[in-house]
Amino acid sequence: MSLLRQALLGLLILAGTLALWVAYVPSASAVLERAGILDLIGIDPVEAQDQAGRGYGGGVPQVVTGEVETRALGDRVVSIGDARALRSVTVRAETVGQITEIPVEAGRHVDEGAVLARLDDEAEVIAVERARLVLADARDDLDRLQQLERTGAVTSVSLREAELAVRTAELEVRQAEFDLDRRVFEAPISGWLGLIDVEVGDRISAQDVFATITDRTSILIDFRVPERVVDRLSPGMEVTAQPLGISGGPREGRIHAIDTVVDRASRTLRVQAELPNDEDRLRSGMAFEVVLTFPGEPMPAIDPLALQWSADGSYVWRVDEGAVQQVPVVVRQRNADAVLVEADLAPGDRVVTEGVQTLRPGAEVEIVTPGAGADA
Repeated sequence: MSLLRQALLGLLILAGTLALWVAYVPSASAVLERAGILDLIGIDPVEAQDQAGRGYGGGVPQVVTGEVETRALGDRVVSIGDARALRSVTVRAETVGQITEIPVEAGRHVDEGAVLARLDDEAEVIAVERARLVLADARDDLDRLQQLERTGAVTSVSLREAELAVRTAELEVRQAEFDLDRRVFEAPISGWLGLIDVEVGDRISAQDVFATITDRTSILIDFRVPERVVDRLSPGMEVTAQPLGISGGPREGRIHAIDTVVDRASRTLRVQAELPNDEDRLRSGMAFEVVLTFPGEPMPAIDPLALQWSADGSYVWRVDEGAVQQVPVVVRQRNADAVLVEADLAPGDRVVTEGVQTLRPGAEVEIVTPGAGADA
């Protein structure tokens, strides 16, 4: 008798455990029904599903829902690019000479036409004065011959020679003044003056570098994109660039220029973006992460919490007239605040985001606001 009582007690405990499993796990009834255990222990499958759908409290499950939206599927291209100034000019010496004056300081902003340095110019000043004297003398000779021409005492050949002498003297003056101007270094553009490696008293030769001037009111970023997006690029398209070396967050810019040839080795195209540099924090040579976003086809967008997974794949619970239906979905893109999917969903549909533990297809639900009893 003792063994019989123990066997009966074990069967009762097993039946109770199965009943609790069916009552609190929505998928348990289907498993037990296929195994024939529900009929064995005398539990109706429909009642078991209803009990599991009602949950612990025995009422209609309470759920929190979110609305289905429509968003464009985004195609992102991320590339690393190098920055350079909008304009950069290297100032070089045009002649040989000794530096006599440097009226500017390195690292300061200079305006176009500002004097950067002067070379010794005594010989050039003398040459200008001599050329001007020769020009004045040639003009006097021309005036005298023109007056004598009225008396017929001057031939046309002599007059032409005098006119040629004046013209030659004028060119000599221009040449002398040009040579004198080359003794002064002027800023070709407005910008920031780089480091100066020479001092007053140094002798400089032709083509020696004096300094570099950069106009960094805007920064140009050279980067490359794959050839699959070449036909979707256009000047003026918005880009997002994040400096890799300094803080401050991403910056918005636009495509400035697009190359015309795809590189055969890498199958990429060179693109140039322009970023404003109003705060003057960006410098040439910096590295940037450049992001291009291309809008794609519109697709349903759901709350990430609404996405569920099973052995058959991903799905969501859609609420139709107070009851839930299981809708299969295919994830196409994950964003921080939404998941874009391919599914039988329309804008405005409600999908369950909280309270999915006790749901089954066709079960009635009560929609509540977040925090108002969905956990019950």
